[in-house]
Amino acid sequence: MTPHAPDSTAVRPRVEGDRELEILAATLEVLADVGYDRLTMDAVATRAKASKATLYRRWNDKASLVVDALVVVKHSPEEPADTGTLRGDLIASFCGMGGLTDQQGVATFASVLTAISKDQEFATAFRRDVLGPKIAATSAIYERARARGEIRDDVDLDLLAPALAGVILHRFFLLGEQPTEDVIVRVIDQIILPAATNCGRPGGQ
Repeated sequence: MTPHAPDSTAVRPRVEGDRELEILAATLEVLADVGYDRLTMDAVATRAKASKATLYRRWNDKASLVVDALVVVKHSPEEPADTGTLRGDLIASFCGMGGLTDQQGVATFASVLTAISKDQEFATAFRRDVLGPKIAATSAIYERARARGEIRDDVDLDLLAPALAGVILHRFFLLGEQPTEDVIVRVIDQIILPAATNCGRPGGQ
C-alpha cells in the first residue's frame, strides 16, 4: 500500500486566543529591547517560550508578525475622541492612552523608524495597518470640526491634520524632548488652532 503524500494545500493549524496574544506581547517586548532590525523570529520564540515552528504556523515572516503585534496589542481607543470641539478632541486624542504622551507607543514607533525606510514590505504593511487607522481617526476629528464650522473652508486638511504629530515627533526625534501634555496643548493653541481658524483658541474646551 502506497502511503499518501502530504497535502501541500492543507490549512496549517493557527495560533489563536491567549497564546496568540502572548506571542504578540513578546514580540513587542523584543522590539522594544533590540529594535526591528535586530528582531528575529528565534528571539520572539524564546521570549514567548514557543517553538519557531509555532510562529511560522501563523506568521510568514517578522514583518507580518511585528505589524500584527502593533495592530492587536494596542492601547488606543477604537473611535476618535468626540468632545464637541476641535481643541478638546485633539487634546483627548494626542494626550490620552495611545497618543503622543504614551511613552510605550512613542518608543515602539522609534524602534521601527529605520525599518520604514529600509524594508519596503514592512513599510507598506505598517502604513496600511498601523498608521492608516490613526490617520483616519485624526482626519475624522478635523472633518467634524469643519462640519461644525470651526475650521475655515479654505484650509487644506491634508496639510493641517498631520501637523501636530509632525511638530511633536520632530522635537522628540531630533531635539530629544519627551512629549508632554503641556507641550502638546501649547502646539494646539499656538499653531494648530490659529492655522485652522484665524482666531486662535476657541472658547470651548
